Parts: sequence; C-alpha cells; structure tokens
Amino acid sequence: MNLSGKSYINGAWQAAQNATTFYAFCPATNESLTQAFFNASEAQVEEAVNAAEQAFKAYRKTSMTARAEFLETIAQEILALGDELITTTMAETNLPRARLEGERGRTVNQLNAFAAALRDNLAELSLDKEEQADPNRTPLPKPKTQLKHIPIGTVAVFGASNFPYAFSTLGGDTAAALAAGCPVVYKGHPAHPATCELMTKAIATAISKCDMPSRVFSMLQAKVYDVAHWLVEAKPIKAVGFTGSFGVAKALQDTIAKRHEPIPLYAELGSVNPQIVLPEKVQAQGAELGAQFVQSLLMGNGQFCTSPGIWLVPSSSSQAFIETAKQSVSGAPSDTLLTPGILKAYQNSIAALKAHPQVTLLSAGEQAQPFHASAHLFLTDSESFATDARLKEEVFGPSALVVSYDNLAQLEDLIADLDGQLTASIHGTESDLHQAKDIMEALQYRVGRLIYGQMPTGVEVCATMNHGGPFPSSTDVRSTSVGLEALKRFVRPICIQS
Repeated sequence: MNLSGKSYINGAWQAAQNATTFYAFCPATNESLTQAFFNASEAQVEEAVNAAEQAFKAYRKTSMTARAEFLETIAQEILALGDELITTTMAETNLPRARLEGERGRTVNQLNAFAAALRDNLAELSLDKEEQADPNRTPLPKPKTQLKHIPIGTVAVFGASNFPYAFSTLGGDTAAALAAGCPVVYKGHPAHPATCELMTKAIATAISKCDMPSRVFSMLQAKVYDVAHWLVEAKPIKAVGFTGSFGVAKALQDTIAKRHEPIPLYAELGSVNPQIVLPEKVQAQGAELGAQFVQSLLMGNGQFCTSPGIWLVPSSSSQAFIETAKQSVSGAPSDTLLTPGILKAYQNSIAALKAHPQVTLLSAGEQAQPFHASAHLFLTDSESFATDARLKEEVFGPSALVVSYDNLAQLEDLIADLDGQLTASIHGTESDLHQAKDIMEALQYRVGRLIYGQMPTGVEVCATMNHGGPFPSSTDVRSTSVGLEALKRFVRPICIQS
C-alpha cells in the first residue's frame, strides 16, 4: 500500500502548499526512515474542525445500530490491512510482532465492545432515566421529567507514542467519541505517522461502506507543536483526549484556558504504579515475587503507562526478593526505546538516580548498543523517599526503585504521601491483608485501580474497568480512558420536562 505522507481532511488526502516535512525514526537501526510526511498548516486545522462541525449535524442523528455497524466495519478494515500494518509499525517503533498483534487484537476488540454496547442501547451504562408526573402533589404538581444524554460535539484526539494502535488513531478515545455520536479530529503522533496513515485508510473505507458523513473523521499529520495548539483552541472542539507527558498536557491546558468556552482535557499523564509488598508474603514467596516484578517491569522495555516503578518492601524480610530481582535485572537484555527523546530522558533520569547520595544501584543489565536502554534497579530508604519529591517521579523505561520500610505505620505514612496513580498493587497473605486493612482503605484515595496479588501491566477492556486516577496520573479523576465508561466523556446530560 503506497503512502502519501498527507493529512486526511474533509474526506480527502491533502498537503498544504509549501508544507514542511518530517520523517519517522527507526529505533532498531537508530536512523530516520525515508518516507516524508507533510506538516499540517493552520488553515488545514481550521478546515478539519469546521468540516467536523458540519458532520456533527448529520452524525449525531445516526441510530445506535448504524454507529455499531460503523465501528464493526472499522474493526474489520483494520484486520484487512493485514501484515503490512504490523511490519510498518515494527519499523517505526521496534515493538515486537507478538506485542503488536496483541495490541491490534485489543484495538479491534474495544471497537467491537462499543458496537455491542450500542446494539444493546447502552443499557450497561444506565445513562437515561425517567420520572412520571404527579399532578396531585402538594403544594405544587410534579412534572414528568426525562434525563437523556446527547453527544457533546467534535472531539480532538491525540495519539500516544507507546500504544500505536490501542491509544492512537482508532484507539479507545476515538472509539468512545464515535460511539457517543461525536466526530473526531485526530492529531497523529510523529513517532508512527505511517501507521497512522494506514489506520486512517481503514476508517476512510469504513466511512464509505457505511455511508457515514465523509467529514466525521479527519487526521492531521504534524511534528510541529503549533498544530496541537491550533487544534485545541479551535471553537468547534468540545473535548480533548490525550495520552502523553505532563509537560505537553500542561501546555495544552494553558492554551485551552485562554478559550472563551472552557472544554475538558481528558489527559492520561504519568504514574509510578507502586507495588506494596507485605511482610508475610515476601517472606514466604520472595524469590517468586522478585521474578514476577522484573518480568512486569520489562514488558515493552518499561514503556507501559502501568509499569511498576516503585516497590515498597519490608526491610527485614526481603533478601530473597531483592536477590532474585537483582539477578533478573542483570540478566535482562537491553532494547530500544520508542524515540530518541524518550531515550535521552531515560538516560538523564538514570544518571540522576546514580548520583543521588541516598540511592544505591542494586543491579543493571548489559547494554548491547549505545542507543539501547538497559534495565536498572535502585534502592533507597523510606525517610529519603518521603522527603525527596524527585524520587517519586516516573522514569519512563525499564527502571524501578525499591523503597524499604520498617513497619506498617511507616508504610501507611509513605502511602499517604504518594501522588495520584493509575494503579497500585498489594501483595500479601490473608493475615497480611487483615493487618493492613487501614493501608488498603487509604490506598483507594491514591489510585484509579487497586489490584490484589497481581502485577499492574495490562488493562482489561470491559464495562467495569477504570483507567485513570487522581492527579497527576490523569486530569479528571472521575473518568476512564479504557472500557465502556469512556463513552461518558463525550456525552452530556439534558433534561426533557413535560
């Protein structure tokens, strides 16, 4: 399939006159790829959002059955891209084939999950309610009222570097918005623009097959930061879905704050996903836990938003756990990170931890190539962790910090001082959990998903999932970016009376 390098706007592939270009990067070879992509212009951003606003008038009137068929057809067209999609994304990300095939399956499944919910009239979400009139009520009669939910309008969606399918072009935010009845203007991630173009071809075909408004989806290719700000400040945009760094989200929020009409930024930012290991559990299964922790840490070379970055372990009984984790890390092969910028940030974070006077390097993997990232395991004490905010920051990559605590009271203080997280896991015996019930209760107020006896990597797409959390893990603690509840981001209530 030939690539154009263009944006998809108003039902057509186009590049601005005299547009500047950019290139994707191949992590495996540490060099740029050859296909040129055209940066979208300010005029093209305006055209895309205005076209989406026009499409909204027709798309919001489509039936749930029609939207379900549309989502199912998008899923079919993703699969129809075949192996070319996988090999293209492998070149742009160096993510392994098995990982990408699994992520493609998840992306198809979440589209089909929203379609199934639509065919069931969104019954699982319990959105709409009705109360009957009571003309005999005193002192005033009660009118009949219905609470309904309607789509909010055009949604801007930003692609994520670490999930080129499930959190990008046709990922969860796009699926939820389309299911809700909202057009989407998508800003492609410059780390995988060819993947973005292929996925856009899939939805373009689905739009045609399902006779949907041609302007219901637009895709903007760009490495120029201005494009993101032009998009979120555009008047027709009613909400933004974003997965990425705190710095970029803060810059977008600053731009949104200047708008005449406030709109929500649903941003998933960063998380260290603390792992709480309780005394009896680590004493009984320390070696097994140590191996599990490292295996989870190394998934995607530490580039999952749910990667376990902080391990809270008892100081008196964790020898087997730490020794096994050290051996597993030292034997871990190095691998690439997604972009040169991510690699540089990782190297800077590792250098800072190595230089920290209260942090000990426990183990590090061999680095096969200078442009690889090798796994690292560090150790600090609870007092240093509690008093130094730098030690609580996310290191995006295969690095974890072990924090030793002396007793449950100290552990409770550490948890009380944690920032908001996407997830946290508790590993304990039944007796451990009974003794730590106050800790577990407190931990609920620091996370969006509390996990018992399992690692945090991997997010189930289902009606009961919550993938979000208190700030700074996300910007809206009440919403999720995964699962059927994500649709609620893109509808608003309206009361119909009498």
